[in-house]
Formats: sequence, C-alpha cells, structure tokens
Amino acid sequence: MNIHEYQAKALLRSYGAPVSDGRVVLKADEAKTAASEMDGPLWVVKAQIHAGGRGKGSFLEADAGNAGGIRLAHSVVDAEKEAKAMLGRTLVTKQTGPVGKKVNRIYIEDGSGIEKEFYFAILVDRQSSRVSFVASTEGGMDIEEVAETTPEKILSFSIDPTTGYQGYHGRRIAFNLGLAGKQVKQCVTLLGNLYRLFVDKDMEMLEINPLITSDSGDLKCLDAKMSFDGNALYRNSDIAELRDTTEEDPKELEASKYDLNYIALNGEIGCMVNGAGLAMATMDIIKLYGAEPANFLDVGGGATKEKVTEAFKIITSDPQVKGILVNIFGGIMRCDVIAQGVVAAVKEVGLKVPLVVRLEGTNVDEGKRIINTSGLDVIAAEDLKDGAQKIVSAVKG
Repeated sequence: MNIHEYQAKALLRSYGAPVSDGRVVLKADEAKTAASEMDGPLWVVKAQIHAGGRGKGSFLEADAGNAGGIRLAHSVVDAEKEAKAMLGRTLVTKQTGPVGKKVNRIYIEDGSGIEKEFYFAILVDRQSSRVSFVASTEGGMDIEEVAETTPEKILSFSIDPTTGYQGYHGRRIAFNLGLAGKQVKQCVTLLGNLYRLFVDKDMEMLEINPLITSDSGDLKCLDAKMSFDGNALYRNSDIAELRDTTEEDPKELEASKYDLNYIALNGEIGCMVNGAGLAMATMDIIKLYGAEPANFLDVGGGATKEKVTEAFKIITSDPQVKGILVNIFGGIMRCDVIAQGVVAAVKEVGLKVPLVVRLEGTNVDEGKRIINTSGLDVIAAEDLKDGAQKIVSAVKG
C-alpha cells in the first residue's frame, strides 16, 4: 500500500525526522489560508498523486499550465493560483503512463534553501531477506538512472537483524555523502529514526529524495515516498486508515474485495490462472507468441465458484481485453469449480471476445464436460502452448 507525500511527512515528523511545515489542501479556496499559516516568503505547491516524477510531469488540460506538478509560489496569492491550476486536473508522469492521475489533493509547504541534495532509501532486499540502506550523492535524480550511468555513486548495504541499526551505519553513510561536523551526528540520529519507523510500520520501501543540507547546514527530508506490506496492515490500523482508494486501479480495488491477486497491465489478452508461478509462465508464453498480457490474475488454490465469477467479470470489464485465456492446473483447485465459475460469469456478463480454456488436473473431465455442454463459444486447449497459440491467433486474426 502506498500513501501520499503529506501523509509520509506526518509520519516522519512523528518519528523526529526534520521536514518542512506544510498543509494539505482539498479545495483551491483553502490554499490562501493554508499558505498564510506558514512563514514564507517562499512556498512549494505540490500535486499529491501516487507516482514519482511530478516535477517533470505535464497536465493533460491546457488551462493547468505547463510548470509540472511541483511549483514555487512567492506569495500566498500565487500559492492559491497554483493550487487552483492543478486541483482536479490530470497529471502525467513517467510512472503514471499516458493516462495520468487526477490531482485531488495539494500539499503546500515552506520553501527550503538547498545547499546539497542526496538520495536515501530503506527497502527490503529480497536476495538477502534483510533490510537494506541505499544512499547516493546524486539526490533529486531517478536512482535507476544513477545506477545505470554512475553506479559507483551508490552505496548499498544490509542491516544484520540480530543487531539492528547501529551508529556506525549512519556514520558510514554520512562520510560517504561527504557530511561533516554536526551533520554527521544529525545523519546518525535521522537514519536511526527512519529505520525504527520502517520496522515499526512494516514498510516495504521508504525513500527520501532528496535528502538535503539546507542553507543553514542542517539535514532535512525534502520529499518522501513510502509503501507498506499489505499483509501486515492488520497490526497497523493507523496506516490502513491512510489508504486512498481513488489512487488505485478500480479493477485492482474490486479484486482486493474478493481476495484475488490482480495487477492490471497494458496488453490485450486477459489471463485467469491459479498459482503465481503458472500465471507468470502464462504471461511469458503469451509474449513469446507475439501478444501482450492485459493482467496478472491468480485466483488462488481455494477459489470458489463465486470468486471465479468475479474474477472473470473483472477481466471483461477492461476495454483493452481482446481475448481471454483461462489456464488452470488443478491441484487443490478443482477444474469443475473453475468451469462452473466461467460458465456463470459468461452467462451473466456475456462473451464478446474469444475465450480459450485449458484445464488439467483434479476433476478435469468434469470441468471439460461442464464447458462442452454449456453452449458457450469456447475454444478448448490441450496444453499451455496450445492455449497460448490459439488465443494469440484468435486475437490477431
């Protein structure tokens, strides 16, 4: 689960991390009052969406201006003007794709004098199964770009879970970033607080980009992105309350209601599979034969007829889908349950695109019988290769 910058800043503040004073604005006429509550004389007006690259983004609407999603204001009147220009408009960045995201919130904060910019992140390293620190002197840039062009400027190391964060971890990063004097002590304290926040709230990623030294020589977190382990939200109710469903794909949101593992993609072939590994293999073979998957969808090992029905309805609700491949290998999951769900869903929502069904495993004969006697226009497949070839052929004509 992701949260907005202003929510992340509030969490940072509660753990003693230095951030600028700021206010969230939901209506343009609130912006002037919000800005007047801060010191100025410079304000930063930031669009709040769950995507990076806001400053370099652009709006679909011409009346929003072309100054990106992060703008400077030199008066409270200007702050109101910039907030009004962005609220309700659609911001497109490298991470949103061409569709963009609608700006429903604005964050206005005091401007900061910047001496230097750095990059810092905490994340879960899947290779070592440990929490890792990542730091770079190249703050304000995409870390992927830095890794590709100047990898030597990135410092990364993991934290031993038996000892947790220690002062020497902070000093190592401080010296690598070229900090000196009071900044070293500030860095050690700050990283300790960030590590504690990361662990306490079951985060998957905490990114500060940029982490700056201000014109007064002090460290400050100028921007923040946070994502949390959705499986741990039950023990972090305060984090769960920060969820903004308007930032989520409607299909993914609907899938979560039925405990379906669904991720929307940009292809034309909808996939319904049981098991994450088989789902990945299905997506790969679709690409192998010249098409693109429209989604990742794992119905799980214990899906019911109703669950399968809802999964099929979610796939067909995507206007990009030009064909559907159902690929089931029945172990715990029974092929007859899948077949019943597919038949029920097609009868409810109709079938306007080609449908290929491959069933194998538990109760496969009964599953095939249900499909074959349903009266539906379904293309049967003998194996995964056959299924992928048939659905790509049907979609490509």
